[in-house]
Amino acid sequence: MNSATPQSRRPAREWIPVLKAYRDPSLSRSIWELATTFVPYVSLWAIAWWSLSAELYWVTVPAVILTGMLMMRMFAIQHDCGHGAIFKSWAANRWLGRCLGVICIAPAAVWAKKHDVHHATHGNLDRREMGDLLTLTVAEYNAKGPLAKAAYRLYRNPYFLLAFGPFYSFFLEYRLPFRLMDRREYWISAMGTNLSIAIVLGTIYYFGGWGPILYIFVPSTLIGAFCGVWVFYIQHQFEGVEWDHQGNWSVHDSALYGSSYYVLPGWLNWFSCNVGIHHVHHLYARIAFYRLPEVLRDHPELAGTNRVTFRDSLKCMKLKLWDEDTRRMVGFAAADAKAAQGALAPAE
Repeated sequence: MNSATPQSRRPAREWIPVLKAYRDPSLSRSIWELATTFVPYVSLWAIAWWSLSAELYWVTVPAVILTGMLMMRMFAIQHDCGHGAIFKSWAANRWLGRCLGVICIAPAAVWAKKHDVHHATHGNLDRREMGDLLTLTVAEYNAKGPLAKAAYRLYRNPYFLLAFGPFYSFFLEYRLPFRLMDRREYWISAMGTNLSIAIVLGTIYYFGGWGPILYIFVPSTLIGAFCGVWVFYIQHQFEGVEWDHQGNWSVHDSALYGSSYYVLPGWLNWFSCNVGIHHVHHLYARIAFYRLPEVLRDHPELAGTNRVTFRDSLKCMKLKLWDEDTRRMVGFAAADAKAAQGALAPAE
């Protein structure tokens, strides 16, 4: 991993006028990206349904996997719609986001609100709110009792996080987002999306019974959700990430230097809509996903900032807590060692 030191790095705010040049989306390119996503998605659904009926499961399984990967791509496009990055018209972005929200089972307004909070507060130790993975400091963790520590360990366990997390977020939390139900807008978004999903699934059931729902819809949605949760985890839980209290926190520095550049092969960049170029996205969210590689091509300095390879990302799963003394992410062993050291220190 490669990250500039605070002393040598360029202030993130200076990049804003540079990145503004990449802000405007191309209508023809946006339509092309949508067509090359939606047509394969519908085609793969048809292939999976046909092969399931014909009991050609060797065809069904890869079709469902690819459908799930395309769901990740559609969710990434919905994500850009929430930032107003796919079309110049905010209304067009909103309506496309709502339609994609039915396919991705993520109500557009609810998800966009949580994501906006994430963008506005990430890396701020005094504002760990919604839309983020809970990260405790070492001191906070060591101050908790045995049950609370066990609960946090379970929450941060990679098997629990990646197995239960996608199911909880997409199948449960988005169906009835209690934390946002005080606003009529989010109630309408959630209930409208739920109703639309029910109509779609009811139609599928009418023509195909439970088979397509249980063996195509559910697994493909979980595959897409799993991939999305994994990439989201690596974007802000890597060696070199930064956290600060409000007085020292900067929204621009946190965006650029608190987000990773997840270096992925080209085919995965296509399925994920270049979301691995997350440090640039966080700093200037209005840039359409298909223009992010242009930024790295034109500005090699950004291509060398916060690089995380796939091998690096596997090691990131060991990082659980923010150590305010060393200013780095650490595992539970480091926290336990610090607690033991404190217990053995003589009282003053």
